[in-house]
Amino acid sequence: MYYDNQFWIANTEDGEHLSILPKMANRHGLIAGATGTGKTVTLKVLAESFSAMGVPVFMADVKGDLAGMAAPGTDSEDMQKRIARFGLAETGFTYRRYPVTFWDIYGTRGIQLRTTITEIGPLLLARVLDLNDLQTDILNIIFKIADDQNLLLVDTKDLKAILNFVNENSAEFAADYGRISSSSVGAITRAVVALEMAGGDVFFGEPALKISDWMTVDADGRGMMNILASDSLINNGKLYATFLLWMLSELFETLPEVGDLEKPKLVFFFDEAHLLFKDASKSLLEKIEQVVKLIRSKGVGVYFCTQNPRDIPDGVLAQLGNKVQHALRAYTPAEQKSVKAAADSFRVNPAFNAYEVLSELGTGEALVSFLGADGIPGIVEKAKILPPESRMGAIADADREQCIKSSLLYSKYAESYDPDSAYEFLQRRGLEAEAEAERQAIAAEQEKQRQELEAQLAKQRAELEKQMEKEAREAERERIREQKEMEREAERIRKEAEREAIKAQKEAERQAERARKEAEREAAARAKAAKSVGNSVAGTLGREVGKQFGKQFGKTGQTLGGNLGASLGRGILSTLFRS
Repeated sequence: MYYDNQFWIANTEDGEHLSILPKMANRHGLIAGATGTGKTVTLKVLAESFSAMGVPVFMADVKGDLAGMAAPGTDSEDMQKRIARFGLAETGFTYRRYPVTFWDIYGTRGIQLRTTITEIGPLLLARVLDLNDLQTDILNIIFKIADDQNLLLVDTKDLKAILNFVNENSAEFAADYGRISSSSVGAITRAVVALEMAGGDVFFGEPALKISDWMTVDADGRGMMNILASDSLINNGKLYATFLLWMLSELFETLPEVGDLEKPKLVFFFDEAHLLFKDASKSLLEKIEQVVKLIRSKGVGVYFCTQNPRDIPDGVLAQLGNKVQHALRAYTPAEQKSVKAAADSFRVNPAFNAYEVLSELGTGEALVSFLGADGIPGIVEKAKILPPESRMGAIADADREQCIKSSLLYSKYAESYDPDSAYEFLQRRGLEAEAEAERQAIAAEQEKQRQELEAQLAKQRAELEKQMEKEAREAERERIREQKEMEREAERIRKEAEREAIKAQKEAERQAERARKEAEREAAARAKAAKSVGNSVAGTLGREVGKQFGKQFGKTGQTLGGNLGASLGRGILSTLFRS
């Protein structure tokens, strides 16, 4: 609890207060011990102390019992004994709730907590995806290409989109970035799909968490306790560890240098810390060690909670000045060696043997060593940890839900949105490329059809010209034939005309001859008729004339008159016929 301007954590067997000085709280710390030895209670007491002094806190709730900090503790006979043992009644100890904001990567037991692919970076993402060194190098290249292409990587679909884009265009990138193995890209893509199936698809997105939203206090000036629901997340140890490491990195990169403050700006509790270092690459361990060393100057204190100090690399362990070591059990030579190493890490107290005490500590007891005002670790003390003021254990789901919905940050982070990022850009680019390809294909098809049409028209023109030439030749031959036929017909007609003319002439001649002969016959007939008539007339006239002459001149006169009348009659008739 926060008491006398210090973070009072425990009492020695003599009743001496063991406290962390506020200005030394950002020198980091360690809470270690076997399961069931009281680490969670120690964490809660520390967190309550920081909050009471106005220092915001972040912690991961692996078992679900840290949620009880949102509710006041409950009185019991055991609590009354502990209150009396520590003399808490005179210090202002009371059951109380603390300001809590619940967070959850999956968005079910807290406000949805997200970050982006770009913000988490290739190094941490490679660890989440369990990539080998070659695949990690490829992932770094992918991020570099995205940066050079101004492609924002927000969620997993953005990452898959650029992986596919780079794979399809690897030949174009080879000159500037080196050869990009298609099999490595495929392995990374499969790892991303596996991450999505494990819930990573909801973790990466917008709105991304702003670390500044954790640096808040309530109306009473108490620091906000940001509790990450990790009971489901812990099943994916790498995602859990990577997320917490990302938050440390964000704090380191976001916060300004402030040097040594009178109290921390934020305290970060890393529960199940062994998951952070398990299977970590050398480069990742170096990054963790660097962040832990330097983040102190940003006003951030980091407290690792784990079962055994050996879970933490020596380079990091050396930075942890405030230590609370609960009991360790040693059943094997390796465990005994580990216990001895933990005991030897403390400044010796001649009053007891730390190694022997460490395996004999009961629940709620611990070996404690905090930094003094001069920055030197204090002598190790055997101590009992204070009880928390908030509830020990979980809270009802309805109470959690009410706490979540009443937070001012709920409306800011509850609803996700999908910004215009790599996926959308590459999709548009792909659609544009498809449209361009389709346009080119259509143009090519149209050009092909045009060429085919031109070829067909040319063929038709050639065939037409050929046909026309053929028809012209045929026409010319027909014309010549017709001309010859006409000439032959004209010649035939001419000859026929000549024949007809000759025939007509001959016919005319025959007709003329017939007519002549007919005329001659007619003339002869007329002549004969005339002769006959003339003879008859002449005879009649001669007889009449002869009669007359005979009357006058007698018989001689009659004969002479008859001859004269006949001659006269023949002459008259001849004249009439000639006319």
